[in-house]
Amino acid sequence: MEIIIAVEGDLDEAVVQKVICHAGGIPGRSYGKQGIAYLRSKIRGYNNAARRHPWLVVADLDHPNSQDDCAPERVREWLSDDIQHCCLRFAVPQIEAWLMGDLITLSEFLSIERAHVDKDPESLLSAKQGMLALARRSKDKTIREQMLPRNGSGRSEGSEYTSRLIEYAKTCWRPEVAAERVDSLHRAIACLRDLIARHQQD
Repeated sequence: MEIIIAVEGDLDEAVVQKVICHAGGIPGRSYGKQGIAYLRSKIRGYNNAARRHPWLVVADLDHPNSQDDCAPERVREWLSDDIQHCCLRFAVPQIEAWLMGDLITLSEFLSIERAHVDKDPESLLSAKQGMLALARRSKDKTIREQMLPRNGSGRSEGSEYTSRLIEYAKTCWRPEVAAERVDSLHRAIACLRDLIARHQQD
């Protein structure tokens, strides 16, 4: 079953493609990749298109500690109850938390001690900052140089931060393991499997 994808950026695309394969689907064409505001502006169109073909839309929740800003509330805010074959899910707090759920392979990839990887990445205020903090601990100089911003660069991350995490997502990351620690990922996989089952019945 081919699943069309809409995401915020390139890293999200790689992660979501791996999740779709794990759930028993085939990643289809990707849309969005211009940030969360663009994704939000297009969500109605994606939902309408999902009447003809299954879609998975994934965005970062970003502010999970706000009482009025949980993932189910955000889904209702974006689509009310008008959800067709579109599986709309939010990574809590950002897509990096899904990657951090597989602490064994991530610690090996980043060359850090396993104990440094947060066992509850969804509790972090910023999973991206958490990932950068892990990169700072890396014993591998190349990892540090590629993933961390250079002094005075004005960047929030290194020039190859995204490409290295894409490499990790494609080659090492295990969604089934990460889902045991990351509830928003577990729910996304369940939503996908339900979407595939429903579409096969139509």
